[in-house]
Amino acid sequence: MLKVIDSAVPVACWSCSVAHNESTLFCPHCSKIQPPPGADYFSVFGLVPKLDLDLGMLEHEFHKLSRKLHPDRFARATASEKDWSLADTALLNDAYRTLRDPIRRTEYLLKLHGAEIGEEHSGKGRIDPSRVPADLLEEVFDLNMQLEEMRANQKMGEDDPGLKQQLAAAKKKFDGLLDDVDRELRAQGKLWDDGDEAARNGAQKTMIALLDRRRYLNNLVREVTETLGA
Repeated sequence: MLKVIDSAVPVACWSCSVAHNESTLFCPHCSKIQPPPGADYFSVFGLVPKLDLDLGMLEHEFHKLSRKLHPDRFARATASEKDWSLADTALLNDAYRTLRDPIRRTEYLLKLHGAEIGEEHSGKGRIDPSRVPADLLEEVFDLNMQLEEMRANQKMGEDDPGLKQQLAAAKKKFDGLLDDVDRELRAQGKLWDDGDEAARNGAQKTMIALLDRRRYLNNLVREVTETLGA
């Protein structure tokens, strides 16, 4: 069920001057569209910031608000209202894309609480050997050797079925490790949502480490997939 958040900074509607929640897309008194709010993505949907969301309700609210913001509804509106409908729609779309994805939602919520999430390791570039998780050092070393050998074979137009099988097996293992990370993220997310301040602080540290591990594993899977598909 959606829970409305009380804004600490009420603002006045440009049309009727009645104060309302700063995160509101439409004035609750006169129903006029409002300028894009400066609130967080959760507030756009009237949600309490948490990791366990009712995705069905989120989708329902998204489609309801999307219909209300449709440009056709503002064909005879002022220029400002037309501009706001486009800006509010962009904000709504960004908020929905972020909150419906469990990983993006986790990263976003942690950033709201001041966490530094390593975007520089979010999937760009080659595998960074300096960031190999300690428990994967040997396997990643072997994987890098296999990838270089596969790329060399591809340049020469040669085929090595055995090497392909080894890389496919490595990919399967790293896919499984990604699944393990996602399960642990869900467990830590429950601690975040339901725990006290100490439990939340502990969960935040663990989730930051898990997200970093997940990005690294995702890089491994991506590199193997790209190399096998080349």
